Amino acid sequence: MTYQENYQKWLDFAELPAYLRDELVAMDEKTKEDAFYTNLEFGTAGMRGLIGAGTNRINIYVVRQATEGLAQLIDSKGEEAKKRGVAIAYDSRHFSPEFAFESAQVLAAHGIKSYVFESLRPTPELSFAVRYLGTASGINITASHNPKEYNGYKVYWEDGAQIVDPQATGIVSAVEAVDIFNGIKLMDEKEAIEKGLLVYVGEKLDDRFIEEVKKNAINPDVENKDKIKIVYSPLHGVAARPVERILKEMGYTSVYPVKEQEQPDGNFPTCDYANPEDTSVFKLSTELADKVGAEICIANDPDGDRVGLAVLDNNGKWFFPNGNQIGILFAEYILNHKKDIPANGTMITTVVSTPLFDTIVKKNGKKALRVLTGFKYIGEKIRQFENKDLDGTFLFGFEESIGYLVGTHVRDKDAVVASMIIAEMATTFKNNGSSIYNEIIKIYEKYGWRLETTIPITKKGKDGLEEIQKIMKSMREKTHTEIAGIKVKEYRDYQKGVEDLPKSDVIQIVLEDETYLTVRPSGTEPKIKFYISVVDSDKKVAEEKLAKLEKEFLNYAENL
Repeated sequence: MTYQENYQKWLDFAELPAYLRDELVAMDEKTKEDAFYTNLEFGTAGMRGLIGAGTNRINIYVVRQATEGLAQLIDSKGEEAKKRGVAIAYDSRHFSPEFAFESAQVLAAHGIKSYVFESLRPTPELSFAVRYLGTASGINITASHNPKEYNGYKVYWEDGAQIVDPQATGIVSAVEAVDIFNGIKLMDEKEAIEKGLLVYVGEKLDDRFIEEVKKNAINPDVENKDKIKIVYSPLHGVAARPVERILKEMGYTSVYPVKEQEQPDGNFPTCDYANPEDTSVFKLSTELADKVGAEICIANDPDGDRVGLAVLDNNGKWFFPNGNQIGILFAEYILNHKKDIPANGTMITTVVSTPLFDTIVKKNGKKALRVLTGFKYIGEKIRQFENKDLDGTFLFGFEESIGYLVGTHVRDKDAVVASMIIAEMATTFKNNGSSIYNEIIKIYEKYGWRLETTIPITKKGKDGLEEIQKIMKSMREKTHTEIAGIKVKEYRDYQKGVEDLPKSDVIQIVLEDETYLTVRPSGTEPKIKFYISVVDSDKKVAEEKLAKLEKEFLNYAENL
């Protein structure tokens, strides 16, 4: 079906809500094509897209269709799976509550029970709820750190991790076979409640979640918690309640919330891009920190699974550690402070994260694993450890895009536990006359100056997707022998399979001086990302090398 035929099908659908019809009527030809030329696809974290009318947008019909696919998969597992049901959570974005309840209505029509949170909750609590309630699956309505125009739909399996194959493929196959308008039944809320197919959950789960998070403190009795001043912001998202609660209950009494960003608001009025990777979101935090004399600012993304930092350096200036730097800080701290680490203790990161992670873990006598980008693959490894399919005991996992997990209470990134341990680290370091900034510098001085940068380039719409595909195609067709005057040591095309990992649209080039150059289309945004990692024993040399590679690698890729 052409995009014009798809568009007309929607326009002709008599039951289409007025707000979607008005949007269709107002579309120019370019917008029509982008909204209807394809179907919204599952990426590294489920399905994410612009809110609006169309098959390539997220709206009640696309959500219903995705849920129909999930319902058919659960149907195929039998009555027990249907009774176990599905946990459903949602964040502060536009249409999040509506999409959550649409999902519950579709499931109810299949006789599948839903446990729906009574109000907004962070992503990690949904992962926790799946395992705590023993459900067969979970749905989370969120677009994480994407701009306000986006929303999304994440599916979790019974282990609390985001779906991987074969479940993911099963859902997609079912979705493709369902008519988006006429192939899906709904049960209304009142009937679903009366039949026990819709149950609201909330405070009891909150309490259990917080209890489990507390168990993952490395040193819960660290002294002088009241002496560390912390500024905190949830960036208009859903993490304020659990993060402020956990910090208070753990004894961190000098926590100063950024009031302008404390309440959930899907418009993100103080920051266009509510992503703690973007240092501009810390403006209000650092202003408050300067006022109250705080030495650390913690910010979470809108769905509460990522955490970013601003910390004071030795000159009293604000330093913003990137995701890799926070990750190696966690790894070094856990390995040096956690008691009774088992012999098979294992830490996990992704193929685009810093190679310094492996160095730290292995030099401390533990195992380091790498998986594809997407925390679902880290969750998969945790399950394999528990099922004894793989030898290991999970200690810590992270993605360079500021996602961290300590403990196995959830199977996804968890900004609640990460925020708690960041407060603990800051307190421990301060007690020892140090700081987060100084400890990061010590890591580099100990293991080498491994520096990274990530360059995301946005390519919107159908034309943008084609440009990204062209870049990846050109990268694969060229024989890479030398980049920026340095010979290529190794070329890795993950689409062909590397180190027994699932196939993925990622290319990584390792140069003779141990520079890592990686190219990867984002699975959740209209972007292509260039990851550059350099190393040298001298800080200045590493910085100069990174600046040179950043310029020359982009030029190299664009001129293939």
